[in-house]
Amino acid sequence: MGTSIYHKLRVLFILCFATGFSSSIVVQSLKQYIMKSYFEKYECLIDSNFQHFIAHQLPYALCEVVVPNAVRFSVLKRRLIGEGSHRHLSSSIGFHIKPEFPFHFCEVVIVERLPSGVFADPFELQHLHRRGVFGDIAVFGDTNLELPSFLSNRSAVEIHIDVVGSNVVLRDENELEINIELPLHARYLPLDDSGYSTVEFGDPDLFMRCNIEATLTNQVCLFTPTRDRAESKAGTIMWKIPSGKKAHSGVVFIVTFISAISTTLLIVLASLFCSDIDIRKDLKKS
Repeated sequence: MGTSIYHKLRVLFILCFATGFSSSIVVQSLKQYIMKSYFEKYECLIDSNFQHFIAHQLPYALCEVVVPNAVRFSVLKRRLIGEGSHRHLSSSIGFHIKPEFPFHFCEVVIVERLPSGVFADPFELQHLHRRGVFGDIAVFGDTNLELPSFLSNRSAVEIHIDVVGSNVVLRDENELEINIELPLHARYLPLDDSGYSTVEFGDPDLFMRCNIEATLTNQVCLFTPTRDRAESKAGTIMWKIPSGKKAHSGVVFIVTFISAISTTLLIVLASLFCSDIDIRKDLKKS
């Protein structure tokens, strides 16, 4: 039974045919990150540009879907774990696969378009990748970790997960569930009367990338699985990030200004005092 399940998961999710390109070109064009291709065409992450990119510029023509809804997915659960400015975005995504297709190796590609004011640390993600927590993972867009939100652009995280990897749970022969936790951090946000700024997370973008054994060469297929909205249970994710109150800005400015002046005066007085001691020592020696 376990062998048959493993075989089904290693099988191609959809029957694909190459059209007009050689296999080597197809494999080379699809192995790179989707977001890398996006940022080669656009400077910033803008939702309308991204939607146009995935609708018109990804090579979906390489796949011919024989039966509609061959793979369906639903976002089962989305929540933020932790408090403050450093949290984890936890997601559970379920997949339903029609059993009549002969499948081979597939991976799930998840793109998290992060809202303004939130970033992922690429060094932290690479550390998790080396520990085997994630498969291929990369951050695209503005990766300057020190910039405040009003000086930074949005970024996105792209995660590649093998369908038989450690993040995948088998529910039955035709169903599987993927669970991930993505560490995120908040940038310095503008002051607000409430003391908090709220950012909203949209749903992740999901793609499938599969291999098919052709007669002479292996082919690669990229497609978007159908979303089953009736099964999706995740709502909107809101993150209230501490940002400081506008009413306190005047007090903070005055205290900071006085502290800076006092520290400067102390440094100047200490320097003069030390210089005076050195002069007296020189006079005594002479």
